[in-house]
Amino acid sequence: MHGPPSILPLRLEGVGFAAGGTRLLEGISTVLEAGPRTIILGPNGAGKSLLLRLCHGLLAPSEGRIAWSGPDLGTAWLRRRQAMVFQHPMLLRRSARANVTYALALAGVPRRARAQQAEQALARLGLAGLGDRPARVLSGGERQRLALARAWALRPEVLFLDEPTASLDPAATRAVETALAAFEDTKIIMTTHDLGQARRLADEVIFLHRGRLLEQRPAVEFFDRPQSAEARAYVAGELLW
Repeated sequence: MHGPPSILPLRLEGVGFAAGGTRLLEGISTVLEAGPRTIILGPNGAGKSLLLRLCHGLLAPSEGRIAWSGPDLGTAWLRRRQAMVFQHPMLLRRSARANVTYALALAGVPRRARAQQAEQALARLGLAGLGDRPARVLSGGERQRLALARAWALRPEVLFLDEPTASLDPAATRAVETALAAFEDTKIIMTTHDLGQARRLADEVIFLHRGRLLEQRPAVEFFDRPQSAEARAYVAGELLW
């Protein structure tokens, strides 16, 4: 039996974005294929988070085109094929389990199946036994893994992660990184400012600087032999403006 049609690759053609008369992204053209984890790097203000929001459809580009592949089955169907987890995820004032079951309800999962699927998601993301605990009293790392469990329960083809461990301590960061292994068949596109994390997680690197895409290369090549002067400085730990 065939699964749903793929929405990948994702193509960006000459994408730009401006706000308040300031051009924040310019001339972004790239293809994001299924499979490898893509990590977006760049200094503060490079446009990393903005690029994620454009790809996910939270914002519309000022110029250019963003196109998913596959048949046009409508915006709602396309949105269900992807998920996004933010640095500070929005959680309901309910139990951890209820946060997941609510997402399943919105996705149209039958009521009788929601509890079991929620428990499976919590267990898969290392939160077994915490289903009854209020989401707002969980630790920072647990809240982030709950957001991931909520996404995992929906089986997205693409998962966007915006600095998911930026405010976490090393132990919680490691737990979140380990939890990403649960997304075996999901394309992960993630921003981070942590070069060590990028080295651990990336298969492919996109490097942005001042709103422009300067490099897109396999991670090993990027870290060993960055091509642009800006990327070489960034990998060396120098400040870029």
